Amino acid sequence: MLFWDVFLIPALILSVYAQFKVNSTFNRYSQVASQRGMTGYDVARYILDKNGLYHVSIERVDGHLSDHYDPRSKVIRLSSSVYSDRSIAALGVAAHEVGHAIQHDIGYWPLYARNTIIPVTQIGSYLSIPIFLLGLIVSSSTFIQIGILLFIAIVFFQIVTLPVEYNASHRAVAVLAGDGILSTNELKGTKKVLSAAALTYVAAAVMAIFQLLRLLVISGVIGGGDD
Repeated sequence: MLFWDVFLIPALILSVYAQFKVNSTFNRYSQVASQRGMTGYDVARYILDKNGLYHVSIERVDGHLSDHYDPRSKVIRLSSSVYSDRSIAALGVAAHEVGHAIQHDIGYWPLYARNTIIPVTQIGSYLSIPIFLLGLIVSSSTFIQIGILLFIAIVFFQIVTLPVEYNASHRAVAVLAGDGILSTNELKGTKKVLSAAALTYVAAAVMAIFQLLRLLVISGVIGGGDD
């Protein structure tokens, strides 16, 4: 076993814990109705209009926590558990997604950096490991290097995602508090939901980094290769 394999275990545990944490935290605070009674859609539309983003539409989509902002179509897609829900969890998620729309509108550079590299990342997610393994099998340093470079794109994507997500959450909390949409006590629960969601991105970044280190060790770039 490679020395770096040992580090993949806690990284995997962190990933599993992060998924459990975000689901359990969202489920907990989805049972807490907001005092003002606004839905996820209401909050998203309010914040969009306040920022002059009248052209950004909102759609309901299937899936659990499948909420996202599509910069190509300029559409915020909210899951059923957020779109028409009045919980403090739903409002936090909806405001977070609007945060991404605002980032797109003002030219927030980490978001643009992430969006720019998405095509390479999509290729890398499918081909980086197969190309790397093929390079090992046929003893081709070129294939090994291509596989590593594609995986580096994945790592970059995961790392640049962190400021994008944290910034969107910061924007969400600021407007929810500043405009009195949620009370101080309600905000505590919303912050926990957004923090739990952020942990999933941290876990993904940690896992990607250690997987890259493992590839570098196997290739001999670090530590001279496998034992």
